[in-house]
Amino acid sequence: MTRAIPSWPTRRALAAVALLVACWLPAPARAATDLDAQRQAFLAAWRAAEAGAPAPAGGDSALLSEYPLYPYVEAARLRAAIDGKSTEVAARPLDVGVAAFLARHGGEPVARVVRRPWLLRLAAHRQWAAFLEAYAQVGVPDQALRCLSLQARIALGATDGLAEPAVAEWLTPASADDACDPVFGWLRRGDLLGPALVERRARLALAAGEPGLARWLAKSLPEESARPLREWALLIETPRDAVDALIRAPGTSVEDEALLAGWTRLARGDPPAAKDRFDALVATRPALASRFARELALGLAWGRHRSALDYFARIDAADFDETAHEWHVRAALWAGDWARAAAAVTAMPAALGDTPRWRYWAARAVAAGGDNDRARQLYAAVVPSDNWFAVLSAARLGERFAPHDRAFTFDPVRIAALEAAPAFLRSRELFVAGLVPLAQSEWNAGYTALDAAGQRDAIGLAHQWGWYFQAISTAAQHQVYDDYRLLYPTPFGAAVDEGARLSGLPDTLIYAVMRQESLYQSWAVSSAGAIGLMQLLPGTARQVARALRRPSPGRKELMEPDVNVPLGSAHLAELVGRFDGQVLYALAAYNAGPNAARRWLPGHAMEADVWVENIPYNETRAYVQRIMWHSVVFEWLKDGQPEDAAAWLVKVKPLD
Repeated sequence: MTRAIPSWPTRRALAAVALLVACWLPAPARAATDLDAQRQAFLAAWRAAEAGAPAPAGGDSALLSEYPLYPYVEAARLRAAIDGKSTEVAARPLDVGVAAFLARHGGEPVARVVRRPWLLRLAAHRQWAAFLEAYAQVGVPDQALRCLSLQARIALGATDGLAEPAVAEWLTPASADDACDPVFGWLRRGDLLGPALVERRARLALAAGEPGLARWLAKSLPEESARPLREWALLIETPRDAVDALIRAPGTSVEDEALLAGWTRLARGDPPAAKDRFDALVATRPALASRFARELALGLAWGRHRSALDYFARIDAADFDETAHEWHVRAALWAGDWARAAAAVTAMPAALGDTPRWRYWAARAVAAGGDNDRARQLYAAVVPSDNWFAVLSAARLGERFAPHDRAFTFDPVRIAALEAAPAFLRSRELFVAGLVPLAQSEWNAGYTALDAAGQRDAIGLAHQWGWYFQAISTAAQHQVYDDYRLLYPTPFGAAVDEGARLSGLPDTLIYAVMRQESLYQSWAVSSAGAIGLMQLLPGTARQVARALRRPSPGRKELMEPDVNVPLGSAHLAELVGRFDGQVLYALAAYNAGPNAARRWLPGHAMEADVWVENIPYNETRAYVQRIMWHSVVFEWLKDGQPEDAAAWLVKVKPLD
């Protein structure tokens, strides 16, 4: 078996793929081997169809109709017609066109382009029998479609067994889709939605932190049922006032779960205020003292208050969950109490304490206690784990560090066979065309049909295409974590070089941030609206562009590597400067924002590993640790030299 180290497709590679396409297509289509020309024809037809243009009067060219993605053009035209953007397709009634298309392609991912819009149209026109027939082909319907299917059954009188799925839709802790309202109305008319179900949903909403929905539901309940729900909502909405009221009136009846929900809000949102009220509240509810202490200890630890340790000491062993165990150690580290840290690690469940993170901190505590030989043994056991803690362990041992690389092998013949399979052929063409969500659907269809060996070879296939996100995420599914040449590619070289020149940052750090932020997806958009390879918020990108006297980028431009990477690099460099050259602070600020990072700064110089471990946001802590690890890998891949791990043993300092 030989290893393939592929790159972004070249023209020669495209020609090879075209040959595979020719072998797969039926004989009349084999002359159409120019994928470049076909792809351009497809993209033009796709864009026209998306805009509502009908098919050409004389029909599509053979160049287009023989292309593997041609069904997507047909689907886009049908979608436009369903949405009212264009006229009937191919001079046939729309329902006939849709039915014919789904008959040909109903089991393929392309059907999703058509099926859901068609179902919504059928429901809007109350064509319930046709709706149910089409709905039967939906794989995993969302709540709107599920409720529409129940509406269809009600309209057609097919209500046997309907109550159970209707109640299941009712019991959602959030606001339900509007399509569910008629279903809930049916339940009420049949006396199937009584006070017990209303109260049950209200309690689900409260447990999910949705007091507004719970209050609305409580309006229809008898007072004896509604009152506890309103009290719970009040504890969530105004925890300080509600807790004060309970302290003043200790005989007030309130459910334990409600009180704990309110106390948790107070302890996490304003730990000093909770600390001031702790003893008085415990006096009114002594049975909950341990659980009150746990939430207060966590809130104080996240705020890096030394008094957190006092409250960890008041938690019963049975009330220590994984989060409490971890933050007990972190609070001890922040306080410099190494004996307490050692005891807290020892108290962890074995599965938690045996992870590289806590083995490293156990070693640090042992070393602080003076047992250097035992500490060296513990550090040495962490080094092979290849992560932030492995490099730190090597540094504590006074050793240089190199990643423990193990090459993963692929069979080029099997990869070529995979690439010729219809689903992967379509997936690649969609990916190259920039239609990545559709490419993902085709990939998933092809991938799930493979055996385990085929799925492992699919890692190499995605890498060969330059679809690094897919290659790395698929490798993770197969627990392939240590083939660093496979998992740490360096694409977009010109953009990274420009970013390094502009910012003065090492290209390896830029690659590390890019990999962590977007996993090489130039089209990525986060839930917060951050865009592109370096995940820039549009406002931040415009500010950086103005400072550099560059054109103000829009959303589309931020998906271009040559725009995104230089701006992202410059933004990171600005943060490094703002935080006095301290990269760890800058990375935390890049992820969580400068204001959050400033709140976390220590009042005195302290060891960097302790500071990072006490970053209160789990995402940001992991982000900083992973980027530092990624930078080690990229440096090693670049020069082949082990990392001077001692450079990691630095202190972070307050800002001047």
